[in-house]
Amino acid sequence: MSVSSRVAGRYAKSLMDLAKEMGKLNDVVEDIKSIAAAVKNRDLYLLLQSPIITADKKNTIMNAIFGGKLSDLTMSFIKICIDKGREGLLPDISTEFLAEHKKMQGITTVKVTTATPLSTESIEAIRKQLISSSDTLTQVEIDVKIDPSLIGGYVVEFGDKLYDASVAHKLDVLKKGFASNLYESQIEKHGTI
Repeated sequence: MSVSSRVAGRYAKSLMDLAKEMGKLNDVVEDIKSIAAAVKNRDLYLLLQSPIITADKKNTIMNAIFGGKLSDLTMSFIKICIDKGREGLLPDISTEFLAEHKKMQGITTVKVTTATPLSTESIEAIRKQLISSSDTLTQVEIDVKIDPSLIGGYVVEFGDKLYDASVAHKLDVLKKGFASNLYESQIEKHGTI
């Protein structure tokens, strides 16, 4: 975990704790979702990352964008981030905050990538299998992506786990095996050549 990820995690946890203490967690969660969506805008992202733009100017711009739309607690948090020079971490802080909130609610987000679209029944079967495993929390949120380059099969990712059952992965393993002459050396060893 990088230093910036650890710092973003600390800021997210501090905001979470304060929001819970003040009884404003639901409001702050919605605010952070808005911020997370907004920082996907390239111009806003670059503004937050820019070392040239002053903190006062950044505060003015953030107030123009979010003023009256976000809670006072969230606006104060944004100001603190800017004043401490941590505004560039707002995208990561948002991600960490929302992930921590999901964990608090017992939700595991799972990314499933397939070569072709999955049926609703297949998605539900995956959800049931994941819930019955000890690797996920009590609820599973599935984010399905389509990637034709997988050729077939699927890739499941959540937390620090990755299960790659794609045809492309299996072909890659075979290719590497042939490239290292693994099969040829085993055949020679057994004397079949």
